[in-house]
Amino acid sequence: MCTEFVNVTTETLANEHLCCIIRTKKAHPGVEAKREWLSDRLKEGHVFRKLDAKATVFIEYAPLETAWVPVTGDNYLYVYCLWVESGLKGNGYGKALMEYCLADAKAQGKSGVCMLGSTKQKAWLFDQAFAKKYGFEAVDTTGYGYDLLALSFDGTTPQFTKAAKAGTIDRDELTIYYDLQCPYIPQAIETVRRHCVENDIPASFLQVDSLEKAKELPCVFNNWAAFYKGKFETVNLLLDVSYLKRLLKK
Repeated sequence: MCTEFVNVTTETLANEHLCCIIRTKKAHPGVEAKREWLSDRLKEGHVFRKLDAKATVFIEYAPLETAWVPVTGDNYLYVYCLWVESGLKGNGYGKALMEYCLADAKAQGKSGVCMLGSTKQKAWLFDQAFAKKYGFEAVDTTGYGYDLLALSFDGTTPQFTKAAKAGTIDRDELTIYYDLQCPYIPQAIETVRRHCVENDIPASFLQVDSLEKAKELPCVFNNWAAFYKGKFETVNLLLDVSYLKRLLKK
């Protein structure tokens, strides 16, 4: 069993696989897009720590000030994702990654660590029961089912932006906000776009390509957000055809 972890750096980025999609000899558009996205983020203090093996075991976090999410606060770290694939659970990898992040935050003199949560566990979100074992608690809520979880070291807390709490936009058509942080995003966009074209469904795909755009988003966001009839629907980017059909019947 591998017990060694490594942090991806600008020097090693080109040669490391990025966990979510195991790299093959053939270039994968989602993986290469994530490499490009990460190349700038790593310079900002973004951390991608992974098991030193060809496996999906990693944590990804960044200073809240430069995290591409509509959350504000002073001197926090924001955890985008902590993922241990099902076949490797039970080896203490999640514990090791979480404890590394918390120790890193304290070593940097941070005020705490935060992440996106929900009133009910949802797909593509951090395991909240696991986070709460470390003392994370809801410090803000949207009113449409999502919470901001935080572990504060000094009593201060971050918060969602006012726009994020609204969860509404002034357009009825299916609207997808996305960035290129996750390797699955290009194929998810293509799946939704193809279905909409084949069925004459109006849809807009809005790339979030700057920190400013991310901080101004009208909903919660980790790298994806879907709206329909002006209402926020989900951060789950695996919108297969059956889900889309159910959504568009609303």
